[in-house]
Amino acid sequence: MSMGAFSASLAGLNANQQKLSVIGNNLSNINTIGFKSSTVEFADLVSQNVGGTSQNPMQIGLGVTTGSISPNFSQGGIENTGVATNVAIQGNGFFVVGTAQNSGSRSYTRAGDFGFNATGTLVTAGGDPVLGYTAIDPVTGAVVTSGQPAAITIPPGVLRAPVPTTSFATVTNLNTTTAVGGTFATSVQMYDAIGVAHVASITFTNTASGAWNYSMTVPGEEVTGGTAGTPFEIATGSVGFDANGRLATVNGAAAANPTITGPAWSDGATSTDFAWTMLDATGVASITGFSSPSATTSVTQNGAASGSIDSLSINATGELVASFGAGRSVTVAQLALASFSNPHGLSKLGANGYGETEASGIANVGTAGSGGRGTVIGSSLEQSNVDIAQEFTQMILAQRGYQANSKSITVADEMLVETLNLKR
Repeated sequence: MSMGAFSASLAGLNANQQKLSVIGNNLSNINTIGFKSSTVEFADLVSQNVGGTSQNPMQIGLGVTTGSISPNFSQGGIENTGVATNVAIQGNGFFVVGTAQNSGSRSYTRAGDFGFNATGTLVTAGGDPVLGYTAIDPVTGAVVTSGQPAAITIPPGVLRAPVPTTSFATVTNLNTTTAVGGTFATSVQMYDAIGVAHVASITFTNTASGAWNYSMTVPGEEVTGGTAGTPFEIATGSVGFDANGRLATVNGAAAANPTITGPAWSDGATSTDFAWTMLDATGVASITGFSSPSATTSVTQNGAASGSIDSLSINATGELVASFGAGRSVTVAQLALASFSNPHGLSKLGANGYGETEASGIANVGTAGSGGRGTVIGSSLEQSNVDIAQEFTQMILAQRGYQANSKSITVADEMLVETLNLKR
């Protein structure tokens, strides 16, 4: 009797045992953050030709083997945690973590249960630094994402440098029915280079129908060479309106945004010039001359005092937005996300981490919401994608397969015993 029945059934036992081991691992990680279940696929072994008169090949299989064990990267459920540094990925991609900037020492994870360590570095639950982009464009204030990602560090209690005012705007109407000599005053708070606030007063004086002069002053004691209690004039000019009450001229020329030379502040701050934005980027004026009571409905400026971080949040593109005092919000960093041509080729490293392999391809690192990478959800975590019903069903099938192969071994053994008894 051929021993093929024993070896084929033994291969079946081993294969189904491996499948049960994978199922057990899936079920044990049913509550693991960002865990992706694995799926086992079987493949038959080479077959033996036994000859015969048939025109078709006559072959007997030699058993089964585990063809593949691949992770299932379907989306896991999103759970809101309320923790600002928790973040979940919705769609494709992995967070990039590691201790250095070269790809050989990086790992990748879907588990976003991050937090800050004692030095203010954003780290995983296992203590590995989370990589992202931290360089800020000084002009636009946007995060620069063109370089290599690095560890994100936001030291606790650090003071954010002040931002001097370089532009301001007021939404103001000057009543066209005001008598010549009539005035209207408004004020703007601005900041110097060291973050000290100064209140500038703007007084408009009607000189003719649709024509006004303006004078901007600051307290004399706040300016070098000024006199305490006496306003110090830093700018003068005029505005004119057409027959429709639209801004037509500024300082005797076509309407444009005037630049005001900053005074020499007595607190020693560097003098900075600032633009009065009377026209926005589309040419719409913020100052009008309609027949309506003179009033200022809005004042904006781009300066800010220094301050420490009050709270932190993460938006859909992975930007870490810090809130300071007085409602000021500033983007301080942005998380890096990696995608792979074949994520099923990644190697599991444990602790929710994956490693890059030749099969997975090189990591394509960028930001959330770009390059085919998914978006992120702050204050949330992605749960395990293990489906209990699916795992139990596969467990039953693996169990039945194991039982069937063990029965085949039993029957083959009985047949072998009968063969040995033929000599009696």
